[in-house]
Amino acid sequence: MNISNDVPPTIMRAADAAGPSSSLSGEAARPGTETVLQLNGISKSFGENKVLRDVSLTVHKGETVCLLGPSGCGKSTLLRCVNWLEIPDAGTVHVSNRRMGVREGSSIKMSDAELARSRARIGMVFQHFALWPHLTVLQNVMEAPLHVLGRSRDEVRAEAERLLERVGLAGKMDAFPSRLSGGQKQRVGIARALAIKPDILLFDEPTSALDPMLVGEVLHVMRSLAQEGATMVIVTHEMEFARQVASRVVFMDAGQIVESAPPEQFFSAPQTPRARQFLARFRAPHHTADDWSETSKLA
Repeated sequence: MNISNDVPPTIMRAADAAGPSSSLSGEAARPGTETVLQLNGISKSFGENKVLRDVSLTVHKGETVCLLGPSGCGKSTLLRCVNWLEIPDAGTVHVSNRRMGVREGSSIKMSDAELARSRARIGMVFQHFALWPHLTVLQNVMEAPLHVLGRSRDEVRAEAERLLERVGLAGKMDAFPSRLSGGQKQRVGIARALAIKPDILLFDEPTSALDPMLVGEVLHVMRSLAQEGATMVIVTHEMEFARQVASRVVFMDAGQIVESAPPEQFFSAPQTPRARQFLARFRAPHHTADDWSETSKLA
């Protein structure tokens, strides 16, 4: 897919004119050495089903990490453990050197208010948008900065308007989500995630619920964020996007990280049998990650 050819000119102009976000861009749009996300020994089960098995991962400032793997391998659960939407059974999560879920220097669980403030360091874009249907587009973007972070209404409104212009939705500020296309809803979701000025952005299969004709407009916005040096972890089945945009590919299977490599290495010379089989299935006509998850017999 040629991503830019699928994007309306308004999005191209808004993204190009926006310039780097001060909260998301370093001196250059390449990974640094500062650790933004540290996962150590994350395990999670649902009943008898072990979804994550002792997963550890480090993400540095400015990295775009694409999590790939068959459906059901634990990618989305791992992402949800980062911001404590799922509570790990074991292991620790640190975002910007602060531990999630418990008070600093203790084992006491955070209160709901403390957890909300911790989550404000993390912007999340959901597969099915998760917009508030009773709020306008502008109100959706303003909600967290106003009511979680306590910022001034004038400041929050100005920032929300800037972000909506950036994602090509300046003309939709007063619309309700029910009046938007899927691609527009997801771009609102991205603006909403950016509005809290997070240290890291998480994307949980952001294009999987979209009509194929609308995928490009969302991927373009994500590409522009990567070029500006945003720190992102992206669960996706968009292989070409991962190849072009990721600074690192992390391949998961059966609740574990099987391989981690730069995209050029992963896609041209994967090092593990599981990764090779996954890519072979993806390259075959009419096959998807769901097909592979059903047919893989590798240990």
